[in-house]
Amino acid sequence: MAEIIRMPKMSDTMLEGVIANWLKKEGDVIKSGDIIAEVETDKATMELENYEDGTLLYIGVKVGEAVPVDGIIAIVGTPGEDYSALLAAPAAATSQAPVAAAPVSQAPAATPAIDLSGVKAVAVRMPKMSDTMIEGVIAKWLKAVGDVIKNGDIIAEVETDKATMELENYEDGTLLYIGAKEGQGVIVDGIIAIVGEPGTNYQLILDAEATPKASSPAPAPAAPVAAPVASAPAPVVTKAPVAEEKTASKPGAELKASPLARALAKEKGYNLNWITGTGEGGRITKADVEEYNPNSGGANANFTGGVESFEDIPNSQMRKTIARRLSESKFSAPEFYLTMEINMDKAMEARVSMNEVLPVKISFNDMVIKATALSLAKHPKVNSYWMEDRIRVNKHVHIGMAVAVEDGLLVPVIRFASEKSIAQISAEAKDLGAKAKGKLLQPKDWEGNTFTVSNLGMFGIDQFTSIINSPESCILAVGGIKETVGVKNGQFYATNIMKLTLTCDHRVVDGATGAAFLLTLKQYLEDPIKMFL
Repeated sequence: MAEIIRMPKMSDTMLEGVIANWLKKEGDVIKSGDIIAEVETDKATMELENYEDGTLLYIGVKVGEAVPVDGIIAIVGTPGEDYSALLAAPAAATSQAPVAAAPVSQAPAATPAIDLSGVKAVAVRMPKMSDTMIEGVIAKWLKAVGDVIKNGDIIAEVETDKATMELENYEDGTLLYIGAKEGQGVIVDGIIAIVGEPGTNYQLILDAEATPKASSPAPAPAAPVAAPVASAPAPVVTKAPVAEEKTASKPGAELKASPLARALAKEKGYNLNWITGTGEGGRITKADVEEYNPNSGGANANFTGGVESFEDIPNSQMRKTIARRLSESKFSAPEFYLTMEINMDKAMEARVSMNEVLPVKISFNDMVIKATALSLAKHPKVNSYWMEDRIRVNKHVHIGMAVAVEDGLLVPVIRFASEKSIAQISAEAKDLGAKAKGKLLQPKDWEGNTFTVSNLGMFGIDQFTSIINSPESCILAVGGIKETVGVKNGQFYATNIMKLTLTCDHRVVDGATGAAFLLTLKQYLEDPIKMFL
């Protein structure tokens, strides 16, 4: 039986994916576990894994086209199988059949729905345990058929794409049916087990799951949807109409002008070469100079018309997500900003010393991340999430490191940064930065950040403000180190200053809390030895 391959949700912010490359073609025999395509998400280009054995009967998306999450990508089945019914619903929605053209044949009666009102049992379904999870594998059953279980009992262990997790039960009753053996995969929302009263005919639940649902009345035809753009359109060129101009004297030709015309042109600052003479033999007269309009001649006298042009560049998945998430953050969080100057003289000296003995080259950004992580450990309120009905104070410190890439911005995460050495942070930052620029990051590389550092100092920016990366409560903007003049005891001296700006969500962090965090961060950076005590 033919099965549909749909676009999976490959990141927590993904709304659609773009087919970057097909690795299989129609007619190929594929197996569960085969990589059939590469998909560009808003964060990386990732491999699309197949979960059905069979022949690739149909590919519905070309390279470069976008597909919404859960949209049809392809169909797998047996050679010669009729899969048109699987495409019928989408085709009907987009077709433009003539109105009242031919008599409409009566649709076959839908299978009557199975009445489950008297069944005293409920299905336990496979939950979505991670943002990229498509199915879960039953690693171990902790309960058996016939066991009495309660709400909150752990009934099984489920292996997801990220970890092995406990499956919690939410129904009181007897475990009547187990639908998946250990080692067997179940798609998200598929039936794992059934819980209810002993003796209940739970088979009706399984029959209802297998029975096609009754058709609902067809909705009104929707407006036709434009086909997705496969590639960036060619620049649209439009010629601007240009007013007809007088023929001016050629700069290299013999110039004829009356002495009065020459004097008047010199007084007005006109170039006689661009004035058309109306006198005998093309001589320029006083009247020609007086009537001359420099806006229609002058250096542009030979201008025959410019070309207006532009290029429409379709927004990438990453750019769409950046726009959506930052707009949500900017217009929902009451932000305020705190800026502090840091004297980097000792930090610059310490960096030279560290680079003489450590196996990796330490950057100033590495030092900022290390100092930030230690400061967050001392000020956990800054390391918090706003979650509408509660504030989650994170005890661990996962630093998000904003990295500029061609299509926008990625935020790979340095996990447990407060517990790592500065050499470990430096090596990890370099590795994640390279992965981000090469679009090689995986979900584990960008999930879970509790605080973000954005550094534009290397681009010559002295100071700026960043938009909070929701649901975090703060983000730190790091400017460049600038040599300036300081004053101490009435004496001038050269010093190096770096400005830090903390953007705070006032729903979580108050001004005094943010200031205390910056003061601790200042102490670490101005006296780096404190980071290693």
